[in-house]
Amino acid sequence: MPELPEVEAARRAIEENCLGKKIKRAIIANDSKVIEGVSSVDFESALLGKTIVSAHRKGKNLWLHLDSPPFPSFQFGMAGAIYIKGVAVTKYKRSAVKDNDEWPSKYSKFFVELDDGLELSFTDKRRFARVRLLKDPTSVPPISELGPDALFEPMTINEFTDSLSKKKIGIKALLLDQSYISGIGNWIADEVLYQARIHPLQICSSLSKENCATLHNCIKEVIQYAVEVDADCKRFPCDWLFHFRWGKKSGKIKGKKIDFINAGGRTSAYVPELQKLSGTVATKAAGKPRKQASKKKGGDEAEDNDDDEDGVGDEPTNEEEESTKITKPKKGGNPRGRGRKPPMKRKAKESDDDDDDDDSGGNNDGSSEEDDEDLTEKDRKVKTNTSNKQVKTVKTSKRPVSSQDGKKPKRASS
Repeated sequence: MPELPEVEAARRAIEENCLGKKIKRAIIANDSKVIEGVSSVDFESALLGKTIVSAHRKGKNLWLHLDSPPFPSFQFGMAGAIYIKGVAVTKYKRSAVKDNDEWPSKYSKFFVELDDGLELSFTDKRRFARVRLLKDPTSVPPISELGPDALFEPMTINEFTDSLSKKKIGIKALLLDQSYISGIGNWIADEVLYQARIHPLQICSSLSKENCATLHNCIKEVIQYAVEVDADCKRFPCDWLFHFRWGKKSGKIKGKKIDFINAGGRTSAYVPELQKLSGTVATKAAGKPRKQASKKKGGDEAEDNDDDEDGVGDEPTNEEEESTKITKPKKGGNPRGRGRKPPMKRKAKESDDDDDDDDSGGNNDGSSEEDDEDLTEKDRKVKTNTSNKQVKTVKTSKRPVSSQDGKKPKRASS
């Protein structure tokens, strides 16, 4: 999903190509899930004739400052993207719009044509993004609830070290908490922890001052480098974990195995040989590594367990909550009518139908696996009940058998 470097690249593209230009045409999608709190007609009316003065970003949120309020703001979600016709804006790892696709894209949620003919579009194929029209985007959620921006407002080493010493949660969960530091998402968190040689579940307060200083430096270097190359992943250093974390199965980096675990509620790539869990946490928090990243509809895996977006709503969990959880079968309950087999998962394919199914119900991906588990448990109960009945039948058959004439056998005289 778009993280700080990708959103910053979009902001810079707007700044370089759109400032001082007037909006002469606007098309806002009639999609109340993405376009929040305002009708498409009112949104379009508020934009027409306005001049784009500046483009701003905090964390993974972007907004346009016009010559008068209200201002459009964009929360990128899982697959939000800014496109400017004829201008090369960075392409995300899983970009929704291709060069040969129609323009504006059928996934466009916000489209404007400027007075010089330049056209800008915000697209979102997965419909987890939010586009708002606000008087002051910085004074209301989600932007008002964000922590310091990882690029523009970095903590000092001393501030960072001191704050970590007071946190009793896993480091990966904390980095994903946008109210702590804004802009870091799943791939950046995995990358900086790999480079700092820190386990994703390591409790923050257990980190040494040296660990904290190393991590602080890695956050700074990774983000600055990614921003400098306009988030073009092809230009990332070849030894970054980024290039190896997207596979469906565990891979290797420099000959060392990559595994996946759940940390901070997210699928997390790490290298066990280099990122060791230390201290008393090691016996409590170490869940079994998952050898396969979770699959998503539409081909989205790993990261991206990005159904859980890295919004302000990401709440850190303790080390035991972060480790892999095992669903226990519920006691009691009526299994009647629930003995059917769990539905087969459809083969992932990039089709409009899949996207509509995926989006219409919100985060369906996150619940489907749990539903399958529940059905499996219910199947077991039904089978158990059925087998118990069979056992009773067998026991009944062991009772004394009546004679052919239906009378009870006479007792032998003593």
